[in-house]
Amino acid sequence: MTSLVCTSGSNGGTRTLPYSSFSSYMKARQPVLLRTARSLTANPSDAEDLLQTALTKTYVAWERIEDHRALDGYVRRALLNTRTSQWRKRKVDEFVCDELPEPEDVPAGDPAEQQALHDAMWRAIMKLPARQRAMVVLRYYEDLSEAQTAEVLGVSVGTVKSAVSRALGKLREDPELEPVR
Repeated sequence: MTSLVCTSGSNGGTRTLPYSSFSSYMKARQPVLLRTARSLTANPSDAEDLLQTALTKTYVAWERIEDHRALDGYVRRALLNTRTSQWRKRKVDEFVCDELPEPEDVPAGDPAEQQALHDAMWRAIMKLPARQRAMVVLRYYEDLSEAQTAEVLGVSVGTVKSAVSRALGKLREDPELEPVR
């Protein structure tokens, strides 16, 4: 059995790899396995990296692999598992662009105008009949659903829908809220 001899460019020495059969396998099957890796990724460079990682895992487990006739299956499983792990990590790509994707700040309105609108809205709501006022407050200020509002008030969902619809109609017609429209 022959050993693979590798020369290292950094220290000029040589070292012998213990698995010459791995080296033979890798040289013989690399093109086929690379096609498999390319089918798992969109980028040819990523496919080469994927194959290299799978072959590294195979090399580490070489002594534990009992049936060397099933090596292709082992490497394919390593390819798939490695790709799945990469997919789960989901690297976020960053792209350079001329403009920032964040929305521009919407200028805040005049606080005095906002308070005036708030006060006008409450005055308009206070003009509503008590039942409609309660439904509008529960639906839009307390953010309850129609079913929750109906349950709180002990009425049907249909009653809530029709009363809120009438109340919103009255609010739309209120002259104090004219500037909002």
